[in-house]
Amino acid sequence: MNIIDELTWRGAVNQVTDEEGLRELTENEKIGLYCGTDPTGDSLHIGHLIPFMMLKRFQLAGHHPVIIIGGGTGAIGDPSGRKTERTLQTESQLEHNVKALTNQMIKLFGTENFTIVNNYDWLSKLSMIDFLRDYGKLFSVNTMLNKEVVASRLETGISYTEFTYQILQSIDFLHLYRHNDVHLQIGGADQWGNITSGIDLIHKIEGPDAKAYGLTIPLMLKADGTKFGKTAGGAVWLDPEKTTPYEFYQFWINQDDRDVVKYLKYFTFLSKEEIDALAEKVKTEPWKREAQKTLAREVTKFVHGEKAVEEAERITAALFSGDVAQLSASEIEQGFKNMPSVEVANQKQNIILWLVDDTKIEPSRRQAREDVKNGAIRINGEQITDENAEIDPSTHFDGRFVIVRKGKKRYWLARVKK
Repeated sequence: MNIIDELTWRGAVNQVTDEEGLRELTENEKIGLYCGTDPTGDSLHIGHLIPFMMLKRFQLAGHHPVIIIGGGTGAIGDPSGRKTERTLQTESQLEHNVKALTNQMIKLFGTENFTIVNNYDWLSKLSMIDFLRDYGKLFSVNTMLNKEVVASRLETGISYTEFTYQILQSIDFLHLYRHNDVHLQIGGADQWGNITSGIDLIHKIEGPDAKAYGLTIPLMLKADGTKFGKTAGGAVWLDPEKTTPYEFYQFWINQDDRDVVKYLKYFTFLSKEEIDALAEKVKTEPWKREAQKTLAREVTKFVHGEKAVEEAERITAALFSGDVAQLSASEIEQGFKNMPSVEVANQKQNIILWLVDDTKIEPSRRQAREDVKNGAIRINGEQITDENAEIDPSTHFDGRFVIVRKGKKRYWLARVKK
């Protein structure tokens, strides 16, 4: 299947310039293509991941992806998708974010047949005179005002700085066309105006026959109409320090049946036959959640690696069964990150006093004795029925945690003070 046809089947094409020309080019040549991201933060989230998944598909098909980390454009601010001006970042913030995003990209794409560039390297060398004479002269203000990204901001206002963003992004495309043999730019649906501006610039400078194309990905919405990628806790980050691999895995495994096949097409590299088989299982055996489990495994493996998948599945199984004693301290840290937690001293204590006085898990000693006697309390996975039992925080999880389970589903994490 041609790469453009595959992307169309996966529902990943929103708009494309000269689709037939691009299809013919990709059939006859291995092309360079690019997507950019500005270093507005030190991690991407899963919403950012969508266009980069498309780059990865091109890479697997033998094409050469180039990623721009926008050290130059990031200092200006992209007005796309925003109602207000961005807050300008300091040089040190930008530098930190550029390094962090570069490391994330290397993890996703490897180091072979893949290039990362920073547009600060060429944009910073432009003088104001060069910018206005060589490029500003080629852009019509009338056309720029009609671009959706600018038109949507005219009522609330847009600074000249952000107004010029589309010119800078166009210069990026021209630079990569000349120096990296890049013929295609990929971006989100809100990037269409910026992308077509770049193609127009290339045609004006390099000639109308220059092979430059643009492709955007649809805005992704969930079946309930809300924006994909947001949770009650905020964004789902690729950085494991911001969103643990276990949380990342859980996000995917909890997807709605109405969305899971679409996400399998977007976010995995499974074949059409494999996805069709999983789609059938969604219809005939939805309670098994095979599609969700496969989605969670595949995306977590792509972003965090096989070991992270194994850890996430081990934590999931342990929480379901209550057999938490087999988990490592780092797995406890991941799995119990968002559960109620208390701090306790690293000293032995009678279980009744510990539950009432030390942790406040039980409201009274009478209730604590009743729950212990009835077998409702488990400490580190072990059922405790003796009200004279002692809690020793140093015996499990490197002496860092004590896990309390009350009843079937209520957990607490006791963090042991150092």
